[in-house]
Amino acid sequence: MARKYFITGIGTEVGKTVVAAIVTQALKADYWKPVQAGDLDNSDTHKLRRLVKNEETVFHDNSYALNTPMSPHAAAKIDGVKIKVSNIKPPNIEKDLVIEGAGGLLVPLNDKETILDLISQDYIVILVSRHYLGSINHTLLSIEALKKRGIEKIGIIFSGNENPSTEDIIRKMSNVEIIGRIEEEPYFDEMVVNEYAEKFRKKLCEI
Repeated sequence: MARKYFITGIGTEVGKTVVAAIVTQALKADYWKPVQAGDLDNSDTHKLRRLVKNEETVFHDNSYALNTPMSPHAAAKIDGVKIKVSNIKPPNIEKDLVIEGAGGLLVPLNDKETILDLISQDYIVILVSRHYLGSINHTLLSIEALKKRGIEKIGIIFSGNENPSTEDIIRKMSNVEIIGRIEEEPYFDEMVVNEYAEKFRKKLCEI
């Protein structure tokens, strides 16, 4: 049965796109970024095309491609468009799909809807957590928000240098699957992505 994996982070710049590449490569899934705000010439989809190398992945077009690197609701206003969740429909495919969000779960898409409204209860959510002062709070709040929406299939990937104290308390208090951790690599290319894909594949399939 085809599954949908939604990649989100506890904030911006936590490694979400690299994780999306790893999960896409691990599952040889299709990839879709519903809302892209800014960097249209070097979007997250462009980056995934460079990092994911297999014969099966298809990269699907954004539902909204906005010009300004801002919160989607603000970028949409500048472009003179209004984002509606009802207009954002996943590609109709019969294989695994990796969906990448924008920023964190409560990033606004309009005056009433957020990224969280794009996530169905049957999705598998991969939360990217990176250590910084406040990251424990942001990680646990994100998990609580997901669970309140009835989303139970949640896994965490830690990104960056290991912080045992942070990772241990998140593991104990979140009660969700820990998939693994991505090191502070000097660079990410298709070979590095594939190494992590091989490492994480089993746990990704077990969530």
